[in-house]
Amino acid sequence: MLSKNKIKFINSIKKKKYREIHQCFFAEGEKLVDELLNSNVQIIEIFATTDWINKNKQGLYLRPELDVTEISEDNLNKISLLTTPNKVFAIAKQPVYEYKIKEICTGLSLFLENINDPGNFGTIIRIADWFGIKNIFCSKESVDVYNPKVVQTSMGAIYRVKIHYVESDELLRDLSKLENFNIYGTFLEGNNIYQESLDKNGLIIMGSESHGISKELEPLINKKLFIPNYPPNGETSESLNISVATAIVCSEFRRRMF
Repeated sequence: MLSKNKIKFINSIKKKKYREIHQCFFAEGEKLVDELLNSNVQIIEIFATTDWINKNKQGLYLRPELDVTEISEDNLNKISLLTTPNKVFAIAKQPVYEYKIKEICTGLSLFLENINDPGNFGTIIRIADWFGIKNIFCSKESVDVYNPKVVQTSMGAIYRVKIHYVESDELLRDLSKLENFNIYGTFLEGNNIYQESLDKNGLIIMGSESHGISKELEPLINKKLFIPNYPPNGETSESLNISVATAIVCSEFRRRMF
């Protein structure tokens, strides 16, 4: 049974201000909670219907430390963000990640500048997870990674990909000083990605949905990439959706590894 205070608290952390105060986030649905249970992210409390608890009884028996509260579908409706509430939701602790420049030098990472759309952000996290990219850096103006729509759209990838909010120019200036390390960016006037040489290590910058990569960061990029349309001189859309562009770029980088 959920008290009025508990319902009020749960609804409050749908807002960034209270997520930051309590350092937690909200995950809803069987897929997200199953992924959460199999991750290293700390679970504060699970709220579930009788059906979900009975279905997962054996797994819960092996995790006696979990705080699981049985709730009615009526109470689930009061706190759900889904059109059709989905049996279970959880409150989890926001993980704190650190990164080392050495780690970034030996792998492929993403940098998202001023990404505002939570659906796109969640999709990009899922794309990074698919292509084995472990670190995503974000400018501080980007949408909150624990926005419920970001969490939902990531489909559990958010538990495996490390998200770092950083001062953009500071990080990129440090990386631009490294030898044999490329900072890539996507531009309409860049070099054809299918003809450009690509390394297995580097940082890929994706700009905001409406403005692209800023003039402040552009000088720090030493390889400008362009995703060509087809046919080359045909009429086409003005640009690609940022999550679609990210998927194409990551796929091409990984294809070169084989």
